[in-house]
Amino acid sequence: MLDFRVVSYGIFSTISFFVFSQASASEIPIPNGPEGQFQLVFSDEFSEQELDLRRWTTCYWWVKNGCTNLGNNELEWYVPENVSVRDGALRLTAKRENVVGWKGQIFPYTSGMVTTGRYYEEDPAEVRFEAKEGFFEMRADLPSGQGLWPAFWMLPSSRESKPEIDIMELLGHRTDVLELHFHYRNDAGESRNVGHEVATWDLAQGWHTYGVEWSEREIVWYLDGWEVWRYEERERIPNEPMYMIINLAVGGDWPGDPNSETKFPAIMKIDYVRAWKRK
Repeated sequence: MLDFRVVSYGIFSTISFFVFSQASASEIPIPNGPEGQFQLVFSDEFSEQELDLRRWTTCYWWVKNGCTNLGNNELEWYVPENVSVRDGALRLTAKRENVVGWKGQIFPYTSGMVTTGRYYEEDPAEVRFEAKEGFFEMRADLPSGQGLWPAFWMLPSSRESKPEIDIMELLGHRTDVLELHFHYRNDAGESRNVGHEVATWDLAQGWHTYGVEWSEREIVWYLDGWEVWRYEERERIPNEPMYMIINLAVGGDWPGDPNSETKFPAIMKIDYVRAWKRK
């Protein structure tokens, strides 16, 4: 029996309850958690030998022979060579190696990411997949280690930085705490963030499912089929198409730098990514 505790910030609350087993991925493509009728609108089971570029890109839209997120002072440079498909799983690999990135800057790590968005030179119609509301789910096996930062999240197709729905984030030095966040702009255009820390089992041990249902009324987060957070300020809920992002970041202001005990290469494995629309 696992003691499953939720600690929130932004809006303070504490929830305690017990689970007897971890939910496992089903062969039937139905959402793992929410009740009701859903229609599957996106699915990649990674059953082929290569990444399907009709579904995915391998960088943020501002790609320049690779990419990174300078706003977080991250240490990785994302390159397509670090994205692969093997044994029915997508693999995002972080390596300790120097590479020349943005404006000649040397990055000490390379890593992999995928998005269902588009590159900056592409026509807006070329977004691989976007949705306005629905249930979004990933089943993944996550790495651990100081400075590692795997995430599954959503951004608006307009290429704005807000709103942002973080379906899951994990800091490699505390893999028994699931990070959930929602970023938005208030009426004055100022960036705001609310989030929860979910104290749970070690999420770097084995496979787990991470999902979120986004509707006009609320955003509800799920871990292995169990609801772990609900955001209900309706006036802040996104009302525009958004696309999905999966990445394995290294370093930055939040997770800190890797140390001598962080093992490289580090691999984030994804069994599937699916999206449904509620009927």
